[in-house]
Amino acid sequence: MNFSPPCPHDQRAPMSEQAGSATFVIPTMDEQETVAALVEQIDEVCGSIGLRHDIVFIDDGSTDQTWNRIESLANQNPHVSGIRFRRNFGKAAALSAGFAEATGDVVFTMDADLQDDPVEIPKFLAKLDEGFDVVSGWKQKRKDALDKTLPSKVFNRLVSAMTGVHLNDHNCGFKAYRSEVTRDVTLYGERHRFVPVLAAARGWRIAEVPVVHHAREFGQSKYGVSRLAKGFLDLLSIFFLTTFGARPFHFVGAIGLLFFVSGGVGMIYLSVMWILSRAVDSLEVVHLHSSALFYYCITALLLGAQMFLAGLLAELIVSLSNQVKQPYSIAERTGGGPPAPSRPRSAEESEA
Repeated sequence: MNFSPPCPHDQRAPMSEQAGSATFVIPTMDEQETVAALVEQIDEVCGSIGLRHDIVFIDDGSTDQTWNRIESLANQNPHVSGIRFRRNFGKAAALSAGFAEATGDVVFTMDADLQDDPVEIPKFLAKLDEGFDVVSGWKQKRKDALDKTLPSKVFNRLVSAMTGVHLNDHNCGFKAYRSEVTRDVTLYGERHRFVPVLAAARGWRIAEVPVVHHAREFGQSKYGVSRLAKGFLDLLSIFFLTTFGARPFHFVGAIGLLFFVSGGVGMIYLSVMWILSRAVDSLEVVHLHSSALFYYCITALLLGAQMFLAGLLAELIVSLSNQVKQPYSIAERTGGGPPAPSRPRSAEESEA
C-alpha cells in the first residue's frame, strides 16, 4: 500500500487557481476557553491569503460552556456553525459528522485546544498545489510530556511499518484533504488516527508537512494511557481492512486451508503407517486411537473446514454490504451560512 508522489503530468489545477473555499472541521470537548480565539485566528489567516472559508464545530459531549460559546459565535458569524452530540461519541464520529457538513473544496481538521496554529494553513495549501490529496501535519517539536511523546513515536513507527504509509506523525489532528477524499473514506470507532492510511488504500496521494505545536494553556488532554491498547487493536483492524477488507476469504480462507492441508497430510501419514504396521512384521502396530497425532489432525481438519466456511460467509457479507449506519446522534444544530468573504488585500500586503 505504498503511496508515491504525484506524477509530473498531473493536470489538476492548483488550489490557488481554483475558485475554491475551505471548511474547517473542529471536534471539541470542554474547550470553552479556546473556541472564540481559534475562530479569530482562522479568520485572520484566511483573510490575509484571500481564502473563503467556513468553520464547523462538533461538540462531542462537552460538560462545560463550550456549546454556549459555539452558539454565540454562530450567531455573530454566519460562516461559523455547530453540531452538538447527545453524548460523547468519539473523535471519529465527530469528524464524520463534520465531513458530512463540509462544503469547501479543501477540508481542514484541527484540534480546538490552540495547540495547532492556523498560521500553518498556507503551508498545507501549497502542498496540495503540488498534486497531493491528503496533507498531514507533523508536530516536529511536540510540546507534550514524555509519557505522551514516547508511546506516540513507537506507535507511529509501527503504523508506518505495518501499513506502508510512512508518516512521522499519524496522530497529528492537523490535516488538509481535498473534499473528494472526505467523501471516500468511512470513519467510525477510533479510525480517525488512520485517515491517511485509509485514503492511501483508496489510491489517494499522501504528503506530510512540519507544523508548529504549542503547549496546552487551557483544559486537559482527553487522551490517556488506555488509548495505547485501543490504538494497537485499531491498527490490527485497519491492517486487515486495508489489506483484506474487500477479499476476507483470501485471509481467513488461507488460514483455514493451511489447517485443512496440515490435518489431511497428517491423516494420510497415519493411514499409511496403519497399513504398513500390519503388513510388515518388523514394525510396531499403530493404533490410531492411542496416537496424539490422530487427534491433532482431526482438530486441524475441523478448524480448517470451519475457517474456510467463515471466509466464504465473510466474502458474502462484504459483497452484500453497501452502507454503514452513521455512528452518532445529533441533538441540535446552530448557525450555518455562506463562507466568510475574503478580505481584499491592501497594496502593501500585495507587494509583501
